[in-house]
Amino acid sequence: MEGHTLDLSTEVFVLLVLAALVAGFVDAVVGGGGLIQLPALLVALPGAAPVQLLATNKLASICGTTVSSATYARRIRPDPRTFLPLMAAAFLGSAGGAAVASLVPREAFDPIVLVALVLVGAYVVLKPSLGEVTELRFAGRHHTTAALGTGLVVGFYDGVLGPGTGSFFVFALVGLLGYSFLEASAKAKLANWATNLAALVVFVPQGAVMWGVGLAMGLANMAGGYLGARTAIGRGAAFVRVFFLVVVGGFVVRIGGDLLGLWG
Repeated sequence: MEGHTLDLSTEVFVLLVLAALVAGFVDAVVGGGGLIQLPALLVALPGAAPVQLLATNKLASICGTTVSSATYARRIRPDPRTFLPLMAAAFLGSAGGAAVASLVPREAFDPIVLVALVLVGAYVVLKPSLGEVTELRFAGRHHTTAALGTGLVVGFYDGVLGPGTGSFFVFALVGLLGYSFLEASAKAKLANWATNLAALVVFVPQGAVMWGVGLAMGLANMAGGYLGARTAIGRGAAFVRVFFLVVVGGFVVRIGGDLLGLWG
């Protein structure tokens, strides 16, 4: 299916690269870049199979999460007692999800993501102090168990569908484990990197990745990821929380409008 990349007009190719740049920025701050990048691929490559779009999205995304993860790790220094079990479980969950991704019909994407985003956004709005500071809710093995559970569940979702994974990681780390939004973003990027890698381990042998467009989008995603991580670190948890709500709200409107046929 690599031929699809050769059929792209210059305008469509540029729009895909711009979508990847914006997605990288958004993903680095609060996650959810796939909700920009994957729809762009859906529109640009209408003849591609869902598994090819998911695989190419993963290739572009892992480029950005590599850069943003490294930036966060260097500046925030997240606790390895959380992010290591989180990454390990996320990798396993994502690999399992990717293995069954081809069984998920395309029309199931939007309703699932919309319901999850509405619930997440409403919870954050109703708890304005959520994520201002880190106040861990568990200690010792209970904390590790919560991190493992988060990694498995969100990782599986990422392997099956993907859009919004970073936002769901951030929300779980803030709402369940008690991290501030900024610290949660740092750990979410590391976990998201693991889920992207696991999905590619499954997708690449299947020949599902469209390498040309995926690598071009990946370079743009890297630039966006670096800028997003630097911005989040500089602005702090309050900025990340507001950005999170704006992004979630925008995606709810877009996906809800698609389902209702408002956007034609």
